[in-house]
Amino acid sequence: MNDTRIIQENAAGEDLFAPAGAAEKSAFEPQLKSVSYWKDAWRRLKANRIAFVSLCFIVFLILFAYAGPLFIPYDYDEQIRGSENLHIFAYSEQELARIDSGERVFPHILGTDSHGRDFLERVMFGARISLLIGVTAALLTLVIGAIFGSIAGYVGGKADMAIMRVIDIIYSVPDVLVVLLLTVTLKPLLVNFAGNNQSNFMGRLVIILGPGIIAIFIAFALLYWTSLARIVRGQIMRLKHEEYVLAARALGAGGCRIIFRHLLPNSVDALVTATCLQIPAAIFLESFLSFLGIGVSAPMASLGSLVSDSLSGMYSYTHRLIIPAAVLSLLILSLNIFGDGLRDALDPRFKK
Repeated sequence: MNDTRIIQENAAGEDLFAPAGAAEKSAFEPQLKSVSYWKDAWRRLKANRIAFVSLCFIVFLILFAYAGPLFIPYDYDEQIRGSENLHIFAYSEQELARIDSGERVFPHILGTDSHGRDFLERVMFGARISLLIGVTAALLTLVIGAIFGSIAGYVGGKADMAIMRVIDIIYSVPDVLVVLLLTVTLKPLLVNFAGNNQSNFMGRLVIILGPGIIAIFIAFALLYWTSLARIVRGQIMRLKHEEYVLAARALGAGGCRIIFRHLLPNSVDALVTATCLQIPAAIFLESFLSFLGIGVSAPMASLGSLVSDSLSGMYSYTHRLIIPAAVLSLLILSLNIFGDGLRDALDPRFKK
């Protein structure tokens, strides 16, 4: 009786360890595929439909700002005589005469402004300037914040205390008021500097960009690196006691090598997210200053300056106010939504 039960149990055990069939193998193979960190983050970002739609709109707006002017035969500062204050898809009398003579004339799709400049080209150029200022200011704050945050987090002690007290002082200052004061104060100084140094590189750079944009960059470099420095400090303090950091220190690696080769690369997810969220803040500040008339200098244009210039004719030419304001609002909204979606995609805690 016992021998029969043992034989039955052995037979059942052999059934449990039977070779897997083709169907079982095919069901198990997808679980064995290895997915990299960035590929998995891209998969989660695509699953977030709102963030992915925002990314598509940002890409479309970049193409609109940088590739769109290639299809329009007008320059952003070209004043066409006799074409002042044209409505949508309108032609001036001179252009109508050229059309009657058989010449092909490109229409002013969004009309022209009070100086006879094509408004669609101005909107494209304004979006380009706003994006350029936002990305440059965000990268500037990234570099400064990463340097000071990594020093505070890795060195610690008195250096950490000094840097954090400076950050607390900057946080206690009303940033908008300081930015306004810096911009108003630095703008005439930069104009004089550009006039006296037209032959060297810095003078030509100030002339090309304009003193308003340079003043905005300086204001961001002085004020808006603090939040990113705190993020980097927290990441460095969390990672500096890991085994690979201790191994690098045991092999004789210096502090700079450990920071730039080990700690900052392992904090790239937080750096990318914070930088992406800094871009809309920079665009909003630039548009605010340009709206007040102390940002981008004429004849250059940004979305904020276009809205400011359209206030005088907001009842007669309403589209000149609505279109740049809508583009600015959708751009800032899309960047914020994409930044939130990117944070969720890069954060391992949101991984299912």
